Amino acid sequence: MPEPPLTRRAERPSTVAPRAAVVTHAHGPAGLLPSLAPLLAEWLPRQRWFAGKGRPVTGFTLVSATELLPCPAGGATPGLLHLLVRARQPGSPAGEPSADCYQILLGVRATLPPRLAPALIGRPTGGPLQGYTVYEGLGDPRLAAVLLERLRMPGRLGPLLFVREPSTTIPAVLTPQLVTAEQSNSSVVFGETYILKVFRRVSPGENPDLELPLALARTGCTRVPSPAAWFCTAPATGKSPPYTLGVLQPYLAGSTDGWQLALRALARRADFTAAAHALGRATAEVHLAMADALPTAVLRRPQIERLAAAMSARLDAAAAAVPALHPYRPRLRTAFDDLAGLGRAGRTWAAQRIHGDLHLGQVLRTAGDGPWSLIDFEGEPSRPLAERRRPQPTVRDIAGMLRSFDYAAAVAVRNGPDPDDGRGAARDDDWARSTRAAYCSGYAEASGADPRDEPELLRAYETDKAVYEVLYEARHRPDWLSVPMSAIRRLSGFPPPADDR
Repeated sequence: MPEPPLTRRAERPSTVAPRAAVVTHAHGPAGLLPSLAPLLAEWLPRQRWFAGKGRPVTGFTLVSATELLPCPAGGATPGLLHLLVRARQPGSPAGEPSADCYQILLGVRATLPPRLAPALIGRPTGGPLQGYTVYEGLGDPRLAAVLLERLRMPGRLGPLLFVREPSTTIPAVLTPQLVTAEQSNSSVVFGETYILKVFRRVSPGENPDLELPLALARTGCTRVPSPAAWFCTAPATGKSPPYTLGVLQPYLAGSTDGWQLALRALARRADFTAAAHALGRATAEVHLAMADALPTAVLRRPQIERLAAAMSARLDAAAAAVPALHPYRPRLRTAFDDLAGLGRAGRTWAAQRIHGDLHLGQVLRTAGDGPWSLIDFEGEPSRPLAERRRPQPTVRDIAGMLRSFDYAAAVAVRNGPDPDDGRGAARDDDWARSTRAAYCSGYAEASGADPRDEPELLRAYETDKAVYEVLYEARHRPDWLSVPMSAIRRLSGFPPPADDR
């Protein structure tokens, strides 16, 4: 049986790698977690990647604590402490796996320099770190470099395992830069050579953002950057599968994401169909490679009915939270009812591993109309890991990208038309239609299957995605709610009531 990708090809640590004192006690040193808990309870909910917003943190359980870099007495140099903690909230019983587990890289200094002030977590008033300042370690270039060194000289360090691809050589000196854009995880760019994604909310099992790029690399697919190194929890006999903690991949310097390219094209009233056609081909190539590398399945009546029921349940939950959805709910539900009806009539669909959260922000293109690349295969982080690793119809990815084209056009309208162009909104609608068509045509050319030939499945997935967008915007960006609501009106097929216009 082949070794699982999470743990295969681990190399012994170099004898010149810096030594670290490893906390091996199940609960860490006496008083560590109790002294940090008040600070973490304030700091953690403020982070973009914290999943339990709106519910108080009632306590923590320490999963593991590992010193990646000891902090000498007196704090003349920084220390780096790796923590896995479960955050208990209402509905998450103490000690149960349902409590969200978070990865925290805790910097430790006697005094925090002014340049690191935004990374401050606080000063423990007791425990082994009393008298020190603790902060977000990834914001400190010196500590981010320690993490890269661990990947460069791989091996096991207490409960952690660092793995590097044998064919990869990581330079010893690469300047780290924390990515400050809002993300559901944290990323550090090293010298425009590599980018390290550090997963924040982690679950047992291999993260698709490691599993899928590794599988695609074995097929020779060049559309996805191949992992150079990664780290995870070390396997433990008789316990839960390892947690994927971080993945190092080549950084595509000079590339621009599809969202920025689309908005620039809209601002210039420029044609985007050639770019969309090429992106459709790239998407199809990745789908074909994933079907070749990983198991596939067939969705029959029971699976299709469960799929439609889940979509209907998400619609009901979203409508309960966002009253603006209520007038459209009966018409929107017909998309899911039609899908279930096809399943009862004997219709089947192929299913395979997919990207899971495909949109214009998840694709990059090199300058000069170069090739497209797909990135960030984690799927929707809010959904359970088992669900994200489940084979699904490729149309789900396609629907996500089509919604992204619509979103770009709607954002352009929201930002206001060109003052010299009185037909801005109409032109943006035309832009969306032509771009969607070009993307589907490119996909059909490369795959041999046009997603528009399965209108019921495509409509169901587009509707489900638009409902998700409504709920997201209502919770996080209420001023943007009008953007997905425009899609809801189109997908429902009738004009909005007067109070929603």
